[in-house]
Amino acid sequence: MSADAILVHVSCPPAAAAGLAELLVEQRLAACVNIIEQLRSVYRWQGSVENEPEALLLIKTTASEFPLLQAAILGAHPYELPEIIAVKISAGYPPYLDWIKDSTA
Repeated sequence: MSADAILVHVSCPPAAAAGLAELLVEQRLAACVNIIEQLRSVYRWQGSVENEPEALLLIKTTASEFPLLQAAILGAHPYELPEIIAVKISAGYPPYLDWIKDSTA
């Protein structure tokens, strides 16, 4: 089982989600990106409470690819301060976790 697998959460405008997901998979920085559409985020930004529609990207990759993945997101993401949160996958179906590693190598 690959102990290197991580799940990265990234929120973005709905119109940017597919392009960002395809970029990450094409560059082999992500094995798979799920797009959850019709999400609403409420947050404080520059002193105001915002309430905006967003999409959430669930990105499957490896910890070793994270620095390059983060750089690619920062280069293509339309937000000044994008949400980029990585969570270690502590358990999972071993063949799937191996596929993540193989797909990002």
